[in-house]
Amino acid sequence: MSAEGIKVLKKPQFDKSKWLQMPRDVIIGHDSVEQIPKVCEDLRTGNSALIISGRNTMKAAGGRVRDLLEEKYDVSVFIIDAISEQSIVDAEDAASDSDFLIGVGGGKPIDVAKIASYNLEKHFISVPTAASHDGIASSRASVPIEGGRVSLDAHPPIAIVADTAIVSKAPHRLTASGCADVISNYTAILDWELAHRLRGETISEYAIALSKMTAEILVKNANVIKPGSEEGAWMVLKALFSSGIAMSIAGSSRPASGGEHKFSHALDILSPNIGLHGEQCGIGSIMTMYLHGGDWRWIRNSLRAIGAPVTPKELGIEDEVAVEALMMARNIRPERFTVLDMGLERDCAEKLVKMLYKD
Repeated sequence: MSAEGIKVLKKPQFDKSKWLQMPRDVIIGHDSVEQIPKVCEDLRTGNSALIISGRNTMKAAGGRVRDLLEEKYDVSVFIIDAISEQSIVDAEDAASDSDFLIGVGGGKPIDVAKIASYNLEKHFISVPTAASHDGIASSRASVPIEGGRVSLDAHPPIAIVADTAIVSKAPHRLTASGCADVISNYTAILDWELAHRLRGETISEYAIALSKMTAEILVKNANVIKPGSEEGAWMVLKALFSSGIAMSIAGSSRPASGGEHKFSHALDILSPNIGLHGEQCGIGSIMTMYLHGGDWRWIRNSLRAIGAPVTPKELGIEDEVAVEALMMARNIRPERFTVLDMGLERDCAEKLVKMLYKD
C-alpha cells in the first residue's frame, strides 16, 4: 500500500472544562465576627445588606453583625422561624433592594440566604453559629417539602466568617451532629466509587481524596471535640468547610452524600423533627459501611467518641422505623445509585439495625 493510501486516525481534541465556585474569603477563629466589615470591604459587596437569621441566632451573633455593619452599610434584618418554600419567597422579597445577603445561624437561615441569593443572583456571606452540618460552606441547600426534603442547587457563599467563641457555645449535640455528617463521608465516597464501577458514573479523584481526608481529621482529633471547646469547634469547622469545598470541586454533593443520606431523608419522612441531619447520617453510615464490607465498628466508635447517637434508641426512634427507612431509601433520589439500591431485603435490613447494638 502506498503512503498516500494510509488513513491516519486523528486523536479526539481535548474538550473538557470545569467551572468551580468557591468562597473567596474564609475566616475562622476567636472573635472572627469582628472582621466582617473588613470582609465586606475586601469583597466590595455593595452598600446595603440583608441579614437573615433566627430569633435565637440573632441574639447570639446577628445583632453583633448588624451593629458592626451599620456604620458603613444600610442594614435590614429578616427573621425566619422555619425554612419553607414560602419563607424563601418572603426572604427574596425582603432582599430585593439589598446588594448582598448575610446568613447568620445554623442550617435554616444559611440555607434560606443561600437559595434567596442564588435566585436573586446576589452574593451571600455565611456566618454560622453552630457547626451542625456541611451546608454552611456548600453549594447545596436542603428544603422540607410535603412528604420529605429536597436538595436544591444554589451557590456557595462568597465568604465564610466563623467565630469559634460563638460556635463553641452552641449545644454540643449540634457539634456532634456536624461531626457525624462529615464522618459519613467515608461511606458516601464508597457509594460514589460503586456507582462508577457498576454504572459508569463519572468520579473526581480530587474530590474523593479531600472528602476522605476531611473525615480523617475528625476521627483523629475526636479527643478534642468536647462541649465548650473552641479548639474542638475549630477542628469541626475546618472539616465542614473542606467537605463543602469537595462538593464544589465535584459539582455535586456526591463526595458527602450517599446511601446514609438517603436513609436520613427517609427518616425525615417517617419520623420528622426527631433526629438531627448529621445524627441520622452517622447511624446510616455505620450500616452502609457494613454493607460495603468495611470497618463499621470503627465508624461507630468514632461517632460514639464525639457524643453522637449510634442506635435508633439513642436517636429517639423505634428500630422498626429505622428498618423502614432502609427499605425506603432506594426510592429517595433514585438516580443516585448507592449500596442501598442493590436489592436490600427486609430481613437483611432488620439484621443491620440489630447489628448496631452489638459490642
